Amino acid sequence: MTLLDRLGRKALFALDPETAHGLSIRALACGVPLASPAGRDPKLAVSVAGLAFANPLGMAAGYDKNAEVPDALLRLGFGFAEVGTITPLPQAGNPKPRIFRLTGDEAVINRLGFNNEGHDAAARRLEARKGRGGIVGVNIGANKDSADRFADYEKGVTRFAPLASYLTVNISSPNTPGLRNMQARAQLAELLERVMAARERAAVRPPVFLKIAPDLVEAEIEDIAAEVQAKRVDGVVVSNTTIARPALKSEAHTGETGGLSGLPLFERSTIVLARMRRLLGPQVALVGVGGVDTAEAAVEKIRAGADLVQLYTGMIYAGPSLPGRIVRGLSAIVAREGVAAIAGLRDTRLSDWASRPL
Repeated sequence: MTLLDRLGRKALFALDPETAHGLSIRALACGVPLASPAGRDPKLAVSVAGLAFANPLGMAAGYDKNAEVPDALLRLGFGFAEVGTITPLPQAGNPKPRIFRLTGDEAVINRLGFNNEGHDAAARRLEARKGRGGIVGVNIGANKDSADRFADYEKGVTRFAPLASYLTVNISSPNTPGLRNMQARAQLAELLERVMAARERAAVRPPVFLKIAPDLVEAEIEDIAAEVQAKRVDGVVVSNTTIARPALKSEAHTGETGGLSGLPLFERSTIVLARMRRLLGPQVALVGVGGVDTAEAAVEKIRAGADLVQLYTGMIYAGPSLPGRIVRGLSAIVAREGVAAIAGLRDTRLSDWASRPL
């Protein structure tokens, strides 16, 4: 960590997590120079789902919920940024407190519940950044009290298809009651059919990704893979937070309900990623998320089958210079391994990860 990172962490950790998050968003929005990004390395370029990424590292959804700072995130060194989750109508989310740091584990538990300002606010901001370039995905969700959650996702596709580099259908948050039930095959089939039909009706047709949970058994992973293939979904994001509680070092907050993210999620999410790659084959885009805080961890996701990698919790603990450090580390690993491009490392440990028990 840089001195600025260490000082920033000390200051932000003196605040409750949600207040600290809001301050970090405001700092980025004001253009405060928080880090020096890595330079562009052509060997890190990745082409997937019809999109050309400068590097495979992205900011995961959940940080920039309202599309306030995607360009500032790109300037930190990320190859892409995903905003959201965004629901049709604004909603406050669950009661506070709802974010908890597990410092000993470099992890976080959250039960935010899709708190966001809704489609209109995010769409205005994304309209305003048109023409700036950079890959910005939009993560769409359903309102908690919606009478038709399938329709909420259709609305998300219709509203953001002209504004998003890609769309991510988020049905895997554990903090909206019943949402994860949409991963069951019958519901998933209907949802994906309606989402893909909405995409086809749009004048602009960005790639569509599906974000899944890590808390799946083999049969559920197989069902999801089958529906992704049947509906010709462009990619899968693996994974959201977990409701499991693996062995944790922290004493405080471990009993809080919500989704766990950070280092304890790495192994489970990487196993699910590898199994999804084995089922989907080489063509469907996969995004690996969960426990990434170093270049080595990012590359391990790629070796397990990921085309792209995302992080969020890692930056809470390591600071805003983390994306630049990871990108520089990826360049060093590519040089060390002697491959022409980072894509050459994909799947090189697929069998190992896919064979591990869930």
